[in-house]
Amino acid sequence: MSSEYSGILAITLYLATSSMLAIRLARRDSLIASWNRQGLIMLGLAAVALHGLALYPVLITAQGLSFGFFNALSLVAGIAAFLVLLSALNKPLESLGIILLPMAALSIALMFAYPSQHRLETSGGWQLDLHIILSILAYSLLGIAALQAVLLAIQDRHLRNRRPGGLVRVLPPLTVMESLLFQLIISGFIFLSLALLTGMFFLEDIFAQHLVHKTVLSIVAWGVFGTLLWGRWRFGWRGQTAIRWTLGGFIFLMLAYFGSKLVLELLLKR
Repeated sequence: MSSEYSGILAITLYLATSSMLAIRLARRDSLIASWNRQGLIMLGLAAVALHGLALYPVLITAQGLSFGFFNALSLVAGIAAFLVLLSALNKPLESLGIILLPMAALSIALMFAYPSQHRLETSGGWQLDLHIILSILAYSLLGIAALQAVLLAIQDRHLRNRRPGGLVRVLPPLTVMESLLFQLIISGFIFLSLALLTGMFFLEDIFAQHLVHKTVLSIVAWGVFGTLLWGRWRFGWRGQTAIRWTLGGFIFLMLAYFGSKLVLELLLKR
C-alpha cells in the first residue's frame, strides 16, 4: 500500500471516527448512543495505524530522519491520537478525540501538500534517538493536556453561567476532568524532564546557537508545569488557575520546537 493511499484512508477513518464519536456523545438518548464505544475507538486506532504507514516512508529516509515542520507535526498528532484512543479504552477521554482526530487528519494532508527537505543526520546513535523519542512523547502528552484544559475551561464557564447543556452535558464531571488533566500533566512532565536530561548528557552542546532558543523555552515550559504541579500539591490549585498554567506551559513548549521550525523552514527557507 502506497504512502499516499494509506494517508487518504487514515484521513477518512479519522474524520469518520470523530464524527461518530461526536454524534454518539450528543445523542445519548437515541439509538445512536447504542453504537459500540470500544468499536469506535478501535476504528480510530485503525486510522492511527494507517497514519503510521503513511508517515514511515516520509519520515525515515536513506539520508536520515526527515523532521520538517509538517512531518514533525504529523508525527506528534499521530502519537497524541494513539495515546488518547488507547487511554479512552478505560478512561472517559473520547471527547478529546472529537477535536484531536480531525487535527491528525489535517496534519497528514499538510504533510503531503508541503513535503520537507529538512534532514536530521542519524549519526548521533541511540542517545540522540532516545532524546528525540522522549521529546516527542512529552510534546504529545502535554499537547493532549492542553486540549483537556480547553475542554475544562469550556465546561467550567458553562457551569458558572448555569448553562449545563450542549457539550458540557456529555462531558465527565468537573472533578474527573481535572483529575485526568493532572494525570496527563504529570506524565508529560516526567517525559519532558527525561528529554531535557538526555539532551544535557547526550548532546554535545545543548546551548549551541542553533539550539539555545529551543533549550531555553523548553526549560521555561518545564518550570511552568513544575510550578503548576507544586501549586496543586501545596495549595490545591484547580479550575482557572490550572487551566491558565497548563496553556501557558504548552505555548512555551510549542514555541520551543514548532515556533523555531516555522520561522526557519517556512519563512526563512533554511
